Amino acid sequence: MDRIDSQGYRANVGIVLSDESGQVLLGGRIGQAGWQFPQGGIRVQESPQQAMYRELREEIGLAPGDVAILGSTRGWLRYRLPQRYVRRDLRPLCLGQKQRWFLLRLCADKAQLRPDTTDTPEFDRWRWVGYWQPVEEVIEFKRRVYARALGELAAFLEPRPPPPPGWPGEWGLGHEPAREST
Repeated sequence: MDRIDSQGYRANVGIVLSDESGQVLLGGRIGQAGWQFPQGGIRVQESPQQAMYRELREEIGLAPGDVAILGSTRGWLRYRLPQRYVRRDLRPLCLGQKQRWFLLRLCADKAQLRPDTTDTPEFDRWRWVGYWQPVEEVIEFKRRVYARALGELAAFLEPRPPPPPGWPGEWGLGHEPAREST
């Protein structure tokens, strides 16, 4: 069972997997046109890092030894679901997600990526894209949180990615210091 707080936010992890050139892995949702980063809920009694490793294995078939943690966001980044996506018949009611984001470097061969490690895969395809490109391709209501996560995590990449495009100022990009992973 996933953790949903008293405000209706489901605890979740997001995974930004980078390669040696600084590109990031973007997954295509199975049976849909949408693209997103690997992500998933944090179960009761599970730490964000434990959830990240579980989701990494379930969604793209990688083990902890296949990646290096470069950094993580300082705290929770939140987004609300549009009303049409809120499932009012479920309890507790989930109105959105609060996410801890991890930036990982792929240490294994790209051929080790596998979307079919569970009975219900999330992705049926993926591709490596420029660092900021996922913000343009993710479903609209997640764009702000993607921009904020990438903005905070960019400090961990060497060489650093170029500055982000001119997205809306209210997204607060580049104003939050990242912290090293523990």
